[in-house]
Amino acid sequence: MNQDIPGLAGPAAGRRGRILVVDDQPANIVVAHQILRERHDVFMATNGEQALEFCRATPPDMLLLDVEMPGLNGMDVCRRLKQDPATHDIPVIFVTGLQSPQQELECWEAGAADFVSKPVTPITLLNRVNAHLTLKFQADQLRVLAYHDGLTGIANRRNFDERLDKAWRHCQRARSTLALILSDVDLFKKYNDSCGHHAGDECLRQVASAIQDQMRRPYDLAARYGGEEFVCLLPETTLAGAVTVAIKIDAAVRALHIQHPASSVDVCVTLSQGVAVIEPDAGEDGERLLRLADDQLYLAKRTGRGRVCAV
Repeated sequence: MNQDIPGLAGPAAGRRGRILVVDDQPANIVVAHQILRERHDVFMATNGEQALEFCRATPPDMLLLDVEMPGLNGMDVCRRLKQDPATHDIPVIFVTGLQSPQQELECWEAGAADFVSKPVTPITLLNRVNAHLTLKFQADQLRVLAYHDGLTGIANRRNFDERLDKAWRHCQRARSTLALILSDVDLFKKYNDSCGHHAGDECLRQVASAIQDQMRRPYDLAARYGGEEFVCLLPETTLAGAVTVAIKIDAAVRALHIQHPASSVDVCVTLSQGVAVIEPDAGEDGERLLRLADDQLYLAKRTGRGRVCAV
């Protein structure tokens, strides 16, 4: 959670924005840089293609975008950004000499958050930028709250469901395997009954952190699936690779040495884990993978708990 924005505040709380200034006239970029540099980190692009490449590689918090540029103009850049889910939420402020109502309408229809007229008035530009960055940072934080579990801080069920659908379609197109690990804290109800719910919450936080630490690639996902159950999504992973991750998770949780006085499995908290790997098929969806992993989790519980079962 971003601690720079207490109470959903904006740039005034001290967070510097990353602003991309796009203009084919370097002098205009210099002016914007001088106005904004004390409060924000300013980057530059001198044409539409550069701007799109920058946004896809390292998305900024905002664009200040000239409308009239040779080649790919500002309107085209804005439309392309709004069509791409990865860049859709970047606010765009047009910096323009356009004056007519029809031209203003085209700016709004392209997806602009606002526009500033040339020649730029420094205080107007700074206030417009700060206002829209505040809204952007608030929206970013709300997205974090919506997609992360409030207790453990890792991804929540909603986040997992969306990522599963995307990973399924990606692996289907790539003709690669998709792996899933379902983990359940063994005899957690007994742990709560014997140690108390406060200790139970702390146990889940530590277990979640241990699981999260085993997600080594940016596209791997660990999520709280519900209650004391966790799930790991591992695209482009073989059965052997997924089992290896599950074994590492098992070792990491045991290494926490969280005492479980009511456990019949071990003296400390353990996990039962079910692992499943398939190559996604066009006629199915991620529910099949979940069912396979759940069957293996049930097998792990039925055969003694504290172990990994895989298919």
